[in-house]
Amino acid sequence: MNMTIAWITARGLLGRRRSWLLLPMPVILVGITAIGLAFAAPAADLADGVLIGLGVAVILPLVSLIVGTGVLGSEIDDGTVVHILTKPIPRSRIILAKLVVASLVSAVTTAVPMFVAATMVGGVRLGAGFAVACVAGAIVYSALFLALSVVTRRPVLVGLLYVVIWEGLLSNVVMGTRTVSVQHYVIEFASALSGSTLFPSTVSTTVAAAMTVVFTVLGTWLATQRLRAFSVAGETS
Repeated sequence: MNMTIAWITARGLLGRRRSWLLLPMPVILVGITAIGLAFAAPAADLADGVLIGLGVAVILPLVSLIVGTGVLGSEIDDGTVVHILTKPIPRSRIILAKLVVASLVSAVTTAVPMFVAATMVGGVRLGAGFAVACVAGAIVYSALFLALSVVTRRPVLVGLLYVVIWEGLLSNVVMGTRTVSVQHYVIEFASALSGSTLFPSTVSTTVAAAMTVVFTVLGTWLATQRLRAFSVAGETS
């Protein structure tokens, strides 16, 4: 049954118009990297400004937001979630199936172009480091944004505010907030896995790994609890 839910979710997600929003971002990332290299931009500038400033800080969370809020939120909006809720399926299995699909789609959409762009900048090891780091980031973001889709009726708006204000502004200005910023976990993973000195990390690997697990579990748990509160009509009690 989990595979059935996952298949239906993937087919529905990729068949919606919002999925077309995913296509330009990987092309933009690789394209800007290529332009920078053509103009002999320093590798450190490309790593900081393009790979991190664009890839990690913008493309990764936006892709995860579009996908994470779409795997369940759109079904809640159009009422098709009723067909799943009327089945004798544990809510946790529904959420896990949705999370797997969201994580896979987000990871592939971000990790592949990041591997290509980072390899162009600093070689295969840098590319592999960023790719694996993006996979980890995609899982965490997917769990958080999936939870948002059942917590609020405007998950995309709330998610955008989170990405812009918390991840984009506060975590880069207020040092203490970096320990609860997914963006900085991804940067640390990329740094640790690649061994690169092109960019600094801001949190320890231990903190990044521990908080990645905490946020993923927390988001999954919250989404499960909220889905359990839904009646067949799709309204929370």
